[in-house]
Amino acid sequence: MISYSPIIHKIQSNSLHTIDMLRLDLIHAEVSGNKWFKLKRNYQKALSQHQKTILTFGGAYSNHIAATAAFCADHQLTSIGIIRGEEPVQLNQTLTEAKRKGMHLYFVSREAYDRKTETAFIEKLKTRFGDFYLVPEGGNNEEGLLGCMDILNPTWDYDYVFTACGTGTTAGGLMASARTNQHVIGISVLKGENVLPQDAMRLLKQTIPESTIQINGNEALDQKTIKGHSITNRYCFKGYAAYDKVLIAFKLKFEEENKIPLDYVYTNKLVYAVFDLIETKKLKRQSKILIIHSGGLQGNLGFTERYQRMPIL
Repeated sequence: MISYSPIIHKIQSNSLHTIDMLRLDLIHAEVSGNKWFKLKRNYQKALSQHQKTILTFGGAYSNHIAATAAFCADHQLTSIGIIRGEEPVQLNQTLTEAKRKGMHLYFVSREAYDRKTETAFIEKLKTRFGDFYLVPEGGNNEEGLLGCMDILNPTWDYDYVFTACGTGTTAGGLMASARTNQHVIGISVLKGENVLPQDAMRLLKQTIPESTIQINGNEALDQKTIKGHSITNRYCFKGYAAYDKVLIAFKLKFEEENKIPLDYVYTNKLVYAVFDLIETKKLKRQSKILIIHSGGLQGNLGFTERYQRMPIL
């Protein structure tokens, strides 16, 4: 099991705020960022059920697929990845490495993938692969949330804790473990209806029945100063893994000034949002800010391959 020793780096800023970054991307070369926290309790539960096979879901460039394959290889478990979309003629680097780690890749149509939570679909997978322990896409379950509660040290006195969101699991875990005076702000990378606040509250209630945590949505940014916990998708730009020149330029500038790599899909939007909220004075004056670096750097190669003819890259 990976040993977690927090590494915190100072971020350069012209503001009066103190900005730190928790470098979860450095805790493991392959099971980096929040992925390890989401997987560790799932692993423990699988062992308690005497399961030696982990099955999970993801897209062709999924950080979760990459991390699960590496985690299972490290712990002598069989791994199965249900991949969204038709099998390509040639596997990309993410899937090639997952396969090299021993993961069995099973490609399904996007229509079939959308049924991944249905009992009938899961039973078909059991007929094909035998019994397994199922980890939802992105580690989005009670064990994933409980694992993410271990990210924050209770002695840290930050006013704001920022994290990127794909499912809301990490944000929920941070909110459950945050001090009463801390505000956890999730930056969703998904466009469309802002449903992650409700999703995260639902998972919190399932995991911690006594939880009374309330999570605001986009309306939190309409306040003069952000208060309470919230998840907003106002910084999703053009969508999940879409190309945006403003974001690319920001990424290059930030990395040059701080010598900290960001991934294109999650942490780039996250850090951009923090600086914009500071610029627009949405955070209380001279506050202490912690940004969670959730890893995902393995996906950068796939992003650059996809957009290699675009400017700036």
